[in-house]
Amino acid sequence: MLYKRHADEAIHKLSKMFGSILVTGARQVGKTTLLREVAGDVGYVTLDDKIQLVNAIERSGTFFKDNPPPVFVDEVQYAPNLFPQIKIILDKEKKKGQFYLSGSQQFEMMKNVGESLAGRLGILNLPGLSLRELYGVSFRDPFLPADGYFANRRKDKADIPYADVWNIIHRGSFPELCANPDFDWRMFYAAYVKTYIERDVRDLTQVGDEVKFTRFMMVTASRTGQLLNLASLARDVGVSQPTAERWLSILIASNLAVLLRPYYNNITKRTVKTPKLYFLDTGLAAYLTRWTTADVLKNGAMAGAFFETFIISEIIKSYCNRGILDLPLYFYRDRDGNEIDLLIEDSGTFYPIEIKKHADPDKSDVAKFNILDKIPGIRRGQGGVVCLYDNLATLRGNDKAIPIALL
Repeated sequence: MLYKRHADEAIHKLSKMFGSILVTGARQVGKTTLLREVAGDVGYVTLDDKIQLVNAIERSGTFFKDNPPPVFVDEVQYAPNLFPQIKIILDKEKKKGQFYLSGSQQFEMMKNVGESLAGRLGILNLPGLSLRELYGVSFRDPFLPADGYFANRRKDKADIPYADVWNIIHRGSFPELCANPDFDWRMFYAAYVKTYIERDVRDLTQVGDEVKFTRFMMVTASRTGQLLNLASLARDVGVSQPTAERWLSILIASNLAVLLRPYYNNITKRTVKTPKLYFLDTGLAAYLTRWTTADVLKNGAMAGAFFETFIISEIIKSYCNRGILDLPLYFYRDRDGNEIDLLIEDSGTFYPIEIKKHADPDKSDVAKFNILDKIPGIRRGQGGVVCLYDNLATLRGNDKAIPIALL
């Protein structure tokens, strides 16, 4: 089964603006499939092919004579020396949409891109499948809890049965696993972790201890939805704090994890300035933390953290699929323990969001939004609690209960 990917419009737009387009994203999120569909009949070469890789590395000056643009180069991170050649061609030809590039990680690639293709490259970070894509919803605007958004979103709304939600959270968002319900969940993720470590981590970043790195992934997944504590991560894995910091940067650059920034300004002296850590794919996180079934996960001690992670990930996807790289997303927490799960900034207004896994929201869920009214210089917009309630409903003032079907 092929899912209609919502990032296709953004890639088409980038191809009309830039000479080269780079699609990054975690391994197996569908970058190749999407780019081959968007790029159409242009030439295709993958650097997974060892002969092509040798040609790209050793004979980069003639590589694009053998593979003339417009061309799609898959897994381009293995040959960063191609970027100067792309620059030469673009500066000479001055054409748009000549190079379509994909890469599973960014830690080496983005450094070379920045040096070689500044102003010549459009970048899109492709996430896993979103709920919208899974249910065939065509609505593509980034999530914003405002009346205008909801008026348009309700015109194209899929019914998502309550029984499906935890199965989706547990199975994850990798297209191949979603499209093949008969695929064994445990075997898929075991192979995924092995491939990721062997190809994206060991080969490209020289992580010496694969067993400890796997343990690091497991411990990191168990902290999803929590404030980042590098000292604790390092202690639990048995590595130095600088090593934990470097390994975390690998997970982030591989698009497996993300740090949500705290909101603070010069006036908010009592706000926490430590980011929150989220694993982007809840299926992979469930595998790493050994929640083996959806029912066990739903009823387990980490259910709230996984539901919050899932919602944050879905909202991130709605922005990434529109080609937005600098996510306008924050959380709020002060030293008195007051916390708002998510703040979405739009045109200078902050829209507060709480995330609850229950299906019976009430006005107490949005009570902490009043904290924002006490911060000078901040303008608060509509807010709400994203939960498992079935309908959009007003809880207090402009704040609403928001069903996940309206994300």
